[in-house]
Amino acid sequence: MVANFDNVQKIGKEQFEAVSAAAAAVTKGWQSIAAETTDYSKKSFEKSRVLAEKLIAVKKLDEALQLQSDFAKSTYEDFLAEATKIGELYTSIAKEVFKPIESAAKAYSPAE
Repeated sequence: MVANFDNVQKIGKEQFEAVSAAAAAVTKGWQSIAAETTDYSKKSFEKSRVLAEKLIAVKKLDEALQLQSDFAKSTYEDFLAEATKIGELYTSIAKEVFKPIESAAKAYSPAE
């Protein structure tokens, strides 16, 4: 009976540690995503500011249209790159979260 209680206690401890490790991985992942999003926002704002300064200095309409067109293309490409990065971060979070849970599940094999 004591051996069974020890086994249950060990299983509970392993599961708790696995969940704790998973929670830590989620927290770390969200911090990475927040940092990446903040960095992207700062860069985007700076590019918009530079465009506004260039547009103020423009003398011809066709120059303004070209600046705006180049800005739109660059912004779209930057957004796609950022979306890819964020998607990769979400994927890595999922992998990191399930590692400790998966290893704890493998370690637990009920007695038959």
